[in-house]
Amino acid sequence: MSGIKNKRTLSYYCLYGSLYVLSLLPFPILYALSDFVCFILFHVFGYRKRVVVGNLRKSFPDKSTAEIEEIARRFYSYLCDLFLEMFKTLSISKASMLRHCQMSPEALAVFRELADEGKSLILVCGHYGNWEWAGNTFSLLCSQRLSVIYHPLSSPAFDRLMYTMRTRFGTGLIEMNSTFKVMVKQKGTVTATAFIADQTPFPERAYWTEFLNQDTPIFMGPETIARKLNYPIVYTSVQRIKRGYYRIHAERLVDKPAATRDGEISELHTRRLERDIIAHPEIWLWSHKRWKYSRPVQSVTTPVGILHTTTPLKT
Repeated sequence: MSGIKNKRTLSYYCLYGSLYVLSLLPFPILYALSDFVCFILFHVFGYRKRVVVGNLRKSFPDKSTAEIEEIARRFYSYLCDLFLEMFKTLSISKASMLRHCQMSPEALAVFRELADEGKSLILVCGHYGNWEWAGNTFSLLCSQRLSVIYHPLSSPAFDRLMYTMRTRFGTGLIEMNSTFKVMVKQKGTVTATAFIADQTPFPERAYWTEFLNQDTPIFMGPETIARKLNYPIVYTSVQRIKRGYYRIHAERLVDKPAATRDGEISELHTRRLERDIIAHPEIWLWSHKRWKYSRPVQSVTTPVGILHTTTPLKT
């Protein structure tokens, strides 16, 4: 057992050391490396290209083949930048972090207002822009104690590395299965709990709606917990200003979740994310099989959408 533990520790430090050295490179060199990796992924290996192009075609049926190909190319460029920017977190200074990922004055006002009111909140965002840097900036600028909901990774070394990066500036992590229990324990503290809500949920627990022209199951966690705790929901968007620079925008989406109907919150944040993606599709995570389930035949209609109750079919 100790041998396995020692091996995992060695793997972590090897991974950490190599990526820390990489993170020390100046941004211009990092982005030159990103361009090279992008060429290899997109033009040589076509990494998940079938998935990316398929998702784009279904999401934007009115766009031409040339337009889809251009969005895909820009997506791969963004994806390579994103990973190197994540690794840069290992060594970036606080001042540099705040230069590269700013928070708009309006967003900062939203969070300060909620803090002044003594209210904990739920942040809802998508895999859009640089959501990893956004957590760092929030923790550096806002008084709320930020926790991000996450899934542990299958690789212990990489999981530990991601934990190190994500918590470096004070952000906490909560395993998804423990979310509600931990949030209840934190009720005496003014907190912000961030959900990346565009993941593919277990379909039998999902809210179903149309998203980017496709039937889509929506993760119900933010809505369910917000209604139980009556925490205000803030939608957060991380827009890219230019390469390597982002700005966080935020709006109070729902102030009294306990008064909402089933599906209403899920519908609201899904529509906001959809609007952002349509405006700048290249900075959303198209490489995942987001639409691998079909809407069940039997479902229950609600005033704001469909909540299904039957076993889903995989496509």
